[in-house]
Amino acid sequence: MHDDDNTEADIRRIYEQWHHTVVSRDINGLMALYAEDAILETPLILATLRDKKVGMLEGKAAIHAFFDAGLRKLPGELGRWYRTGTFFSNGRQLTWEYPRATPQGDQIDLVEVMDVAHGLITHHRVYWGWTGFQSLMAISDRATP
Repeated sequence: MHDDDNTEADIRRIYEQWHHTVVSRDINGLMALYAEDAILETPLILATLRDKKVGMLEGKAAIHAFFDAGLRKLPGELGRWYRTGTFFSNGRQLTWEYPRATPQGDQIDLVEVMDVAHGLITHHRVYWGWTGFQSLMAISDRATP
């Protein structure tokens, strides 16, 4: 095993804790999952941090500011956070879906992709589906003067 290899326990911990900390709005618990030099890519950055021109942030401090603003500004707007419990990992990358169709109806559809090293998220990419894209557009339209 190389130094940057993760155990199955590391991957499962990130899978479970990331979801739990976002749903419970535990910003400190969430940030404990990210490496200091982590990168986050999501179009929600542009809807949340209006001064940004690119949907990418570098460094834990910038990612913290994004999640802090997002969890305050967008309460409840981004869906039910339903997931099936299925995730995929090769020990270096973790992927799961928040599907559009849920037992309670449609939600914002997202795919979370995280590169993991030393038990921490180093690169996190969020891919938005059609329902999610429509929600981003609605958020953007409300914010436009």
